[in-house]
Amino acid sequence: MQSNNIQNKKLIAIGEALIDFIPDCSGGAIKDVNAFLPAVGGAPANVCGAFTKLGGRSEMITQLGMDGFGDKILEVFKNAGIGSNYVKRTNRANTSLAFVALKEDGNREFSFYRNPGADMLFEADGVKEDWFADAYALHFCSVSLGDFPMKEAHRRAVWYAQANEAIVSFDPNLRPALWKDAKQMIETVKEFIPLADIVKISDEELESITGESNIDAALENLFVGRVKLVIYTEGAKGAKAFTKRTNAAVSCAKVKAVDTTGAGDGFIGAFLWCLHKDGVSVDSLEEISKEKLEEYLKFANAFCGISVQKKGAIPSYPTLEDMQKK
Repeated sequence: MQSNNIQNKKLIAIGEALIDFIPDCSGGAIKDVNAFLPAVGGAPANVCGAFTKLGGRSEMITQLGMDGFGDKILEVFKNAGIGSNYVKRTNRANTSLAFVALKEDGNREFSFYRNPGADMLFEADGVKEDWFADAYALHFCSVSLGDFPMKEAHRRAVWYAQANEAIVSFDPNLRPALWKDAKQMIETVKEFIPLADIVKISDEELESITGESNIDAALENLFVGRVKLVIYTEGAKGAKAFTKRTNAAVSCAKVKAVDTTGAGDGFIGAFLWCLHKDGVSVDSLEEISKEKLEEYLKFANAFCGISVQKKGAIPSYPTLEDMQKK
């Protein structure tokens, strides 16, 4: 059962933690890059990073290889305050890698080395129910939902989160290059959406997942199962949030984007932190007022606006003190 003291509870994220190799210049394709700088990434890990930078507690459920890249990830987690108590190591596969090229507008081209990555081999039995006794929320994405053991680990984590009345947050974060079959990717996302209390979806993903290009028309396909809150991001245009009772929309301040890597992850991490700060429980998600939704969206947008002006994900995220200076 959720205790009254929600602020003492932690965010748990499950999925991939990897190394993003960020180019030393922008404006070209991967083939044109002469040098890359390693940065810790992976969408669920980034969400932990954002939540922790703002003062929250987080733990990451993942698996790393017995290699230097795994060592680096653990070092960054320690320095960033991200809990690694649920991180496992294996010699059956290496830590996942992603090479990134930055376009002039800060958007990205990816090339992944993860066949398999160590995170994909995390077994369901490795997820323990007592981890969730003090969990505020569980966050996950679709990258680790392919046909490998980590998918079943996600199911186990969702079940434990629900049993302990934690909020379940799902950001599909589609990466077709990591799936053998795009149809299977969409079917899997649709399978997991009803298990979530919060679904965050971007304008680039909306039609692929729902069959609708307009968010208002798509809501019928998103408010399924347990879903109580839908967050819709439109990049530089802004973001919207919908419950079955109300909705809110905010625009973004214009900034010069240097690197959008981890921007969406930072957004949902900051939004979850706002919910946590205000003590919003899984049962009160549908009762959030329009004014509060606007407040949370503005905060998350501002968080992203700062992060995209620097390279990398976790290192680019602002602290609460940084946010208060803006």
